[in-house]
Amino acid sequence: MNERTLGTSGVTVSEVGFGAWVVGTDWWGDRTREQAIEMVRHAIDAGVTYVDTGDVYGHGDSEKLIGEALAEHRADVTVSTKVGYDFYNNPQAGHGELPKRIDGEWIRESLDRSLDRLDMEYVDMLLLHNANVDEVDADVLATLDQLRDEGKIEAIGWALGPSIGWLADGDAAIHNEFDAVQTVFNMFEQVPGQHFIDTIRELDADTSIIARVPHSSGLLNEQVTPDTELGEGDHRAHRPEEWYETGWEKVDSVRFLERAERSSADGASGDEPRKRDGGRTMAQAALQWLLAHDEVASVTPTFRTTADIDEWAAAPDTPPLSDEEYERVQDLYRDTFGVDRDDGMDALRSSVGGEDLDDTETQPADD
Repeated sequence: MNERTLGTSGVTVSEVGFGAWVVGTDWWGDRTREQAIEMVRHAIDAGVTYVDTGDVYGHGDSEKLIGEALAEHRADVTVSTKVGYDFYNNPQAGHGELPKRIDGEWIRESLDRSLDRLDMEYVDMLLLHNANVDEVDADVLATLDQLRDEGKIEAIGWALGPSIGWLADGDAAIHNEFDAVQTVFNMFEQVPGQHFIDTIRELDADTSIIARVPHSSGLLNEQVTPDTELGEGDHRAHRPEEWYETGWEKVDSVRFLERAERSSADGASGDEPRKRDGGRTMAQAALQWLLAHDEVASVTPTFRTTADIDEWAAAPDTPPLSDEEYERVQDLYRDTFGVDRDDGMDALRSSVGGEDLDDTETQPADD
């Protein structure tokens, strides 16, 4: 597994990270605590050294589980968590958003509680969870600097959510020299990821991007197909059927990225292993498309099984996309992958009312 550095922090992350929201909630399927811990440890064994969690995931349960799973691996992993939601004084209503609180006092208090649950003295990176531009004031920035000076955090990030804010918030993170911006980013949903890459390049900034939902909610890893029935509790079930129907057509248009694995004996005989030569699944190609951007430090796919971990953690070892393959994807994106009908997502797309998207040609992805 290759590693990349977050901004100028010196903190390194594996190119494929473990998004711990999957083990902190039941939104992605039920599993026992023991099974969840085994998943995390399996990922570490597969070379994943970056684990990303948040205090609101399972109202602290994800952090407790991660702390237990990593108890004997702390020195070998990079851990990030997020703060910004007040779940301590407010009940969770389904998948709805909880009240936010972004101020210096709350950030410090929330981080201390997170460290207690994680049973750690520090986290490698602290991210502000879905903060709006006007919430990140001088007090917040000063608190983050103080926490770094105290050794409780080493890097700072800003995690974005589509219905809360996109371009203005990510741009503010880059202008304020945050080490990382976490955002939805994949081949099918390139806004605002590509915008942030442009901003980073224009400013010659050092901010890194952490790409979440890299498989476009199950399309690019083909875990959601025309035959899939999403359960009532599945986080993706709220998307309209039209989105999946147009998505499957888009997947067909990028089939050229798949490569069948060839093997060669190369003089081997008997039980000697054959060499693997250039195999790449669609799911792995989707991750390689993201890693083709130098600004992307890590991708955090939604691991649901150990088989997912084995396949996707191996993505960096597959052939990277050629320049021709990358440009072909971009040509298809500009032509909406040849799909000339509505995907039913207009009502679900928002970014602070859409005002900060006036200058873009493409609407953002749903969460």
